[in-house]
Formats: sequence, C-alpha cells, structure tokens
Amino acid sequence: MLAHADLDSDAPMSDARAEELIAALAPLDSVEVVDLGCGWAELLLRLLEAEPSTTGIDTTDEELPRGRRNAEARGLAERVRLAQGDAGGWDGTADVAISIGSSHAWGGTRQALEAIRPRLPRGGRLLLGEAFRDTASMRNDLDVELSLAELVELTEECGFRMLRLATAGTDEWDSFESRWCGALEKWLLDNPTAAGHDEVRALADEHRTR
Repeated sequence: MLAHADLDSDAPMSDARAEELIAALAPLDSVEVVDLGCGWAELLLRLLEAEPSTTGIDTTDEELPRGRRNAEARGLAERVRLAQGDAGGWDGTADVAISIGSSHAWGGTRQALEAIRPRLPRGGRLLLGEAFRDTASMRNDLDVELSLAELVELTEECGFRMLRLATAGTDEWDSFESRWCGALEKWLLDNPTAAGHDEVRALADEHRTR
C-alpha cells in the first residue's frame, strides 16, 4: 500500500516497544508462532530472530511480497512462511498467536478472542493489539466502543490472563500517522500528472483531518 512506504511497521510501534512485546512472549525457543493479519510481517520477522518457527497470514497480496523480500534480506526466508489467506479462517494451532489490528477478520474483538483461545495450548500466549476509546486524547474512532479497562475485562471473560499491558504513546502515533500521510505526499510530488492523483490527495487530506 502506497501510504505504508515509509513505515517500519504497520502499527504505531517504536523499536523499543517491539522489543518489549517480544520479550513478554518469552520463552520462544522451539515454539510455533502465527501472526494473523501480519501485513508485511515486520514484527514477525523480529520475533523470528528469537528462534521460533513462524507463519504469517494476511488477506492482501500487496503487503506479503514486501515481507518476503525483507525475510530474504535478513536471512530468514527459510524459517518463515507468509501465506495469503483469511486470518479469520485460520484453523491451525500455535504456541504463540499474534493479532494486531486484525480482529475485524473475525467480526470483532470478542469473536477473535473466542476463536483463537481454543487453538492455543495451556500456557500459550496471545499478543493482541486493539484500538480503544480514550476520552483523554484524540485517539478515538466511532467504531471503537471499549475503553482500555473494558478491553482488559473482555480478554479475561474470554479465558485469558494478562501478562503485560502496553499502550502506544503519542510519539509512536505521531511517527506512524505523519509517515503514513508523508508517503502519500511524496508520491503526489513525484507524480503530479499520474492517474489517481486527485484520489490520493483526497485520501491524504481525509486521513490527516481525521
């Protein structure tokens, strides 16, 4: 996707945050990891460097080739499988599952939690990334109904216990959103007469305003 060109990860996540979340999933030796809605699998590749066997599943055919190129460049191609498919239709098992911003594949957060829980063994771990309603900031979306506290309670209702809680900070959101729009702006400058120019400009304007 054009707007992702300048992003390291397809989520508002700093390098330090990624390291913290990966550490929270330990131990990772000889475990099977699946990333459901992996995008271009940046977090999955970083996690792979901690030695597990990994699988990434994503519906889009635009992001996965970037993940494969990155895996090849980092010498990880033989240890990761990136497959196009519907994350909501995953029927395998794993020791560690990752779902960051992809619960819509199951129809919502509760549905995702209820679908993934039976596919993890006792002691298995889930790294869940979700938006939440936050009245103290601008990070609000009309489609987001749960507060952070309600989100935590929901995970417990669905059979999980929380090992670690982290929220993306303002600096991470600033970096993510500005680079998202910035990639579009660079394309507009480089392609002033290209087909779709007006549509890309409208997308950048709408996203920045929101």
